[in-house]
Amino acid sequence: MTFRSLRLRLLLAGVISTGIALTLAGYGLAVLFERHVERRIDAELVVYLNQITAHLEPGEGGRLKLSGPAADPRFEVPLSGLYWQIVDEQTGTVLRSRSLWDAELALPVEARVDDEVRHHRIPGPDNQQLYLLQRRIELPPRMGGGTARIAVAWNTAEISTAVREFAADLTPPLVLIGVLLLAAAWVQVSVGLRPLAAVRAQLAAVRSGRSRRLGDSFPDEVRPLAQEIDALIEARDAELARARARAGDLAHGLRTPLQVLQAEIERLAKGGDEAAALHLSTVTRTMQRTVERELARARLAAPHPHSEADVGVVVGEVVRVVQRMPEGERLDWITECPDGLMAPINRDDLSEALGNLIENAARHARTTVTITGEQQGDEIRLSVGDDGSGIPEDRLEDVLRRGGRLDERGSGSGLGLAIVTDIAESWGGALTLESGGEGTGSGLVAILTFPSVTGTRRV
Repeated sequence: MTFRSLRLRLLLAGVISTGIALTLAGYGLAVLFERHVERRIDAELVVYLNQITAHLEPGEGGRLKLSGPAADPRFEVPLSGLYWQIVDEQTGTVLRSRSLWDAELALPVEARVDDEVRHHRIPGPDNQQLYLLQRRIELPPRMGGGTARIAVAWNTAEISTAVREFAADLTPPLVLIGVLLLAAAWVQVSVGLRPLAAVRAQLAAVRSGRSRRLGDSFPDEVRPLAQEIDALIEARDAELARARARAGDLAHGLRTPLQVLQAEIERLAKGGDEAAALHLSTVTRTMQRTVERELARARLAAPHPHSEADVGVVVGEVVRVVQRMPEGERLDWITECPDGLMAPINRDDLSEALGNLIENAARHARTTVTITGEQQGDEIRLSVGDDGSGIPEDRLEDVLRRGGRLDERGSGSGLGLAIVTDIAESWGGALTLESGGEGTGSGLVAILTFPSVTGTRRV
């Protein structure tokens, strides 16, 4: 697949959008987890803060002290990450947990005295970053009055560690979800593009002649496209029909003038004016070539799908016509075509192709013309052979060229084999020539091949 592929573009869009969505989801979940951890820590630190406040009592010399140790043993472990500190703002006395060791927290200054707990982030001992809860209270007279700040702090590294571990645990499920989403995107793209594949298959059927139109058995989003294509096919068929009709009119309109010219040429030749007759014959032959070439082009512009012709019937009709000609009366005719042998070609086109080949064989045969038809695998093979003198192998391509002739003495236009080639190719077939060589007596064999009716038509 290249970047011009719609499937690749949709899949890339799915990969990018899925990646962005999962990244944002992972980040959002990590933030939510961090906030959840902070709320849990808040709740725990508030409990510690209330315990320390409840254990606060006056000591010697008017100083504050705690009536008992804090409940969590981590307050007694140096640099454990859990700390408390009390600042008596009247005397400047500082009480702190053993976990602070010899360090002292730089507590933020609070402007108000109330029971509200305030949150801060401050630096701590051993380069730790601390999450701090602080309350500023008014001391009762029995404790000397004044105000005090009571704070409890937690090392934020534990929060970060918990968040990282959560993200690490979250990554495999997100990756699995991403894989499943990409698989779902692949299925979705495949299902979504299936109607286009159906359009392509139906177009191939139309092109090969197995179907005439795309039809309307497509989803609503694709049906307008199929309808436009069908309309285009109908317009093209109508235009080709008009072109073939004009070609027929042209043939009828030019046939009579050409016959008149041919009669004049013969009259001049009989009257002794051979130079004028030769000149007019050359001009007439040029006109005939041009007319036949254009008529052949118009007729073969678009074969009609679903056409079939019974080879044996067509061969019989053409042979009977040629047998009545002077060339055909003197020859022996051998035809071998099985009954029911069908070729995927219009009956008139097959008659014209075989007519050219059989007339050509009759002109050059010495005693016998042989016509055979058979099915070989997926092909229909028709051969027309004569026992004439044959032609050199190196001249076979010359006679297939439009206007190519080895015998310039006849009245033919040199277009017969070229027209047969056009007919064969327009129906997915081919014309080949085989010759035993000039003077061998094995003659020339013209072979027409077509895909069988049940096979795949090559167009």
